[in-house]
Amino acid sequence: MNAPMNKPEISVVIPIYNEQAGLAALFARLYPALDKLGTSYEIVFVNDGSRDNSVSILAEQFRARPDVTRVVLFNGNYGQHMAILAGFEAARGEIMITLDADLQNPPEEIGNLVAKMREGYDYVGSIRRKRQDVAWRTYASKAMNRLRERITNIKITDQGNMLRAYGRNIVDLMNQCAEVNTFVPALAYRFARNPTEIVVEHEERAAGESKYSLYSLIRLNFDLVTGFSLVPLQFYSMMGMLLSLVSGILVLVLLVRRLFLGAEAEGVFTLFAITFFFMGVILFGIGLLGEYIGRIFQQVRARPRYVVQTILQQKPGEPVEVPAGVEKRTVGRRHE
Repeated sequence: MNAPMNKPEISVVIPIYNEQAGLAALFARLYPALDKLGTSYEIVFVNDGSRDNSVSILAEQFRARPDVTRVVLFNGNYGQHMAILAGFEAARGEIMITLDADLQNPPEEIGNLVAKMREGYDYVGSIRRKRQDVAWRTYASKAMNRLRERITNIKITDQGNMLRAYGRNIVDLMNQCAEVNTFVPALAYRFARNPTEIVVEHEERAAGESKYSLYSLIRLNFDLVTGFSLVPLQFYSMMGMLLSLVSGILVLVLLVRRLFLGAEAEGVFTLFAITFFFMGVILFGIGLLGEYIGRIFQQVRARPRYVVQTILQQKPGEPVEVPAGVEKRTVGRRHE
């Protein structure tokens, strides 16, 4: 029997975006897996502006298990990591678990993360034993893992796997941050004193399709790299100095050649090629600088990172109620 939800040992935070097809399967495996742990827990679902009937299904599940279920409803779509941070702010457990709703990470693995946390670690990441993604996503993810580690010095073996455990001390520190663009596992790694990783199973999606397009993955990695390192800017500063040196040498060579050998018409095309190369490098550098400036602009506006419409939760001594209108299908606004 679970203790009251005032201070559960475990909080499981699950972002939800258009997951109506797989929620029943998630409930059927998640609750029994947590009940078997024999400790107090709560599950915090964060609806990230779903456009389908996910809200109605979550509300029905809240009615069925109000003792351990809470539902945070956004007024729009703010992204997976903002949903996780909102779940962290609402959660009350000593051990926080993040889990995707698609069942690619089996809920039965939660017990292994909790056991590792009890050994004294404050952050437990996970590595998929055998990924069940399409080939391009697997290879692209591995390549970005290597690049990201070199740039940010954040050692996360499998950055795309959201099944992770966080200590209360880590979550409290993250709750103090007000970053508009962030990557939760990397942010937690910065604060962790004693992090570790374990190997977990990985399954195919129970239903639906991945919510991350190629563009979304690129944007996510821009947030990760630019949010945790100045190396890209420093790299382009060094490249700028190197290209300036090479350009000066080239001008000197062309000047000497013109004085002693005369002008050659064929050299015009070489100069065009060099000019276009330099222009490409300059434009890419300006775009990179724009990424940093854009993040500064978003930060200094100090707008709320997300807006919570309501929270479905059972209050001591009060009946279980779902506010009127909550279960109606809502159309979430996309926030890129």
